[in-house]
Amino acid sequence: MSATVFDSDDALLNLLRKRGSVEITELVDALGVTATAVRQRLTRLMDDGLITREESERRGRGRPRHSYQLTEKGRRTSGNNYADLVDVLWAEIRAIEDPEIQAGLLKRIATQLASRAGELSGATLGEKMQNLAQMMQQRRIPFEVEMKSDELPVLTAMACPYPELVEQDKSICAMERMLFSEVLGESLKLSGCRPQGDSCCSFEPSRAGDDSLSDPLPEEN
Repeated sequence: MSATVFDSDDALLNLLRKRGSVEITELVDALGVTATAVRQRLTRLMDDGLITREESERRGRGRPRHSYQLTEKGRRTSGNNYADLVDVLWAEIRAIEDPEIQAGLLKRIATQLASRAGELSGATLGEKMQNLAQMMQQRRIPFEVEMKSDELPVLTAMACPYPELVEQDKSICAMERMLFSEVLGESLKLSGCRPQGDSCCSFEPSRAGDDSLSDPLPEEN
């Protein structure tokens, strides 16, 4: 089962990350919700493998008490907000004046990110795109895959993974194209770009001689 973290879970996960181990009564007090609501969230998060439960020390003959902790998967999920750091790093990359050095750095970054994503299964490019779309869905970023009339698959981002950054620098879409090309093992082109007026950002296989919207880092306006 893939992990789906709702906005209402963020405070709970961050509290577990801060305190290490908590009981339901502590969560009720800290979150200001009912014990039933807390148990429902805990059950969902345990099903998703984000938290685990251990029996606490028994006190008398009453019901056993339990404490809850983050799993390794949960620790990776909670608290991952690096927006400011990403903005600074991207600005430094854009400040590199030598285009070859800049392109080489972006290529290495895309390769490293692709290796973290792992090898996608699938006999065809379309199947690999479907698996990539599912991977992005798990990160709460909606992607879709459709087949064009000439049977070429198209990967479409229904929402931008970098909404704040792209408002400052539209060339982030070119970086995303490089990343997806590495992950899929196929040279892609941007066939649609939201910052350039299209409804969504779309990626499709790049035919020989077709470099439409595929410049690694277009010049800033």
